[in-house]
Amino acid sequence: MAGALHGVRILDLSTNVSGPFATGILGDMGADVIKLEEPGDGDIGRRFGPMREGIAASFTVMNRNKRGAAIDLHAEGGRELFLRLVKTADVIIQNFRPGVVDRIGIGYDACRAVKDDIIYVSISGYGETGPLSKDRVYDPVIQAVSGFMGVQADPVTGMPIPVRHIVCDKAAAMTVAQGVLAALFARERGNGGQHVKVAMLDAGLAYLWSDAMSNYTYVGTPHLPEISALLNVAKTLDGYITFIFISDNEFQGLCRALSLPELAANPEYAEPVGRMPNMPEISKIAGAEIAKLTTADIVARFAKEQVPCAKINLRADLLNDPQIVHNKLLIETDDPVMGRVRFPRPAIQFSKTPSSVRSMAPQVGAHNDEVFTEIGVSADELATLKAKGVFG
Repeated sequence: MAGALHGVRILDLSTNVSGPFATGILGDMGADVIKLEEPGDGDIGRRFGPMREGIAASFTVMNRNKRGAAIDLHAEGGRELFLRLVKTADVIIQNFRPGVVDRIGIGYDACRAVKDDIIYVSISGYGETGPLSKDRVYDPVIQAVSGFMGVQADPVTGMPIPVRHIVCDKAAAMTVAQGVLAALFARERGNGGQHVKVAMLDAGLAYLWSDAMSNYTYVGTPHLPEISALLNVAKTLDGYITFIFISDNEFQGLCRALSLPELAANPEYAEPVGRMPNMPEISKIAGAEIAKLTTADIVARFAKEQVPCAKINLRADLLNDPQIVHNKLLIETDDPVMGRVRFPRPAIQFSKTPSSVRSMAPQVGAHNDEVFTEIGVSADELATLKAKGVFG
């Protein structure tokens, strides 16, 4: 069965993560995603991490289900060829720094002039205007400005700590995917195309706010202990677990599981309002008991008492986690070029229009002849464009 976005063509001009991660999600849903790169090295994201056949592992995951085309937009005829491709597209996604696409002549206005219902997505770091808008960014920079590193600060030393993956890039990417789907739906309802703008800073702050910034939502209300005080990591005899207790029943269950009747009977801890400011002390007492038990033992005890708890998986553990295996979350496939490759399956499961992994990430310009022949470029014209250096 075809995916939910079968028949939708997306031109992906983006690089690194925020755009490619988004177009990867849309490609899983069946969209025809054409990854347009500069001839030669292409997307810088191709070259970071474990490599196989000249392609990094992270690039392979984010750029699956795409066809590869390469155009030198500065070469004679390059911009014109791109605009011919725009005529056949539904969506364009780019994450150049603000102002660059307009200088090249491929901005929203230029694309709308040849396809009036085009959905044009611009991804930026800080937004298109403002004191930082022209600055170069990577994910850790946005983590710093949006508050992620501050929220992650060590509770004892106060030292800010980065989230050790590209969380703001991926929050922006998921926001982009939502924006594209909404814009396509609006167009189906007769509202035409539009310019969709997503800043990593905006997406990161929106993602963070609901829980981590709860003390700053009601203006003028006294601050309470942060929700992060509820988070617990404890060492067992053979590993680590996390556990959390919010309701009174969960707290009493924790006390039963760890044989701590004196903790359960303490009137100061009878309700959440009394436990919250005392969470460090409660966690210290619980942690001392947990350290005497194996991971399997404490997880079983907490499960019996309905206390939310889990073994903390390290990277290699994910491959054999019983729930991950049961959900069939990891796909392994054999590719004639890339060999055996492992992916996470698409997270959204459709009953009638299934998402799927259909192809590996393309080499730079791998589908040039196929893509441009589809839009009516003749063999002679292709040869002329090649001679002019449009394809590098």
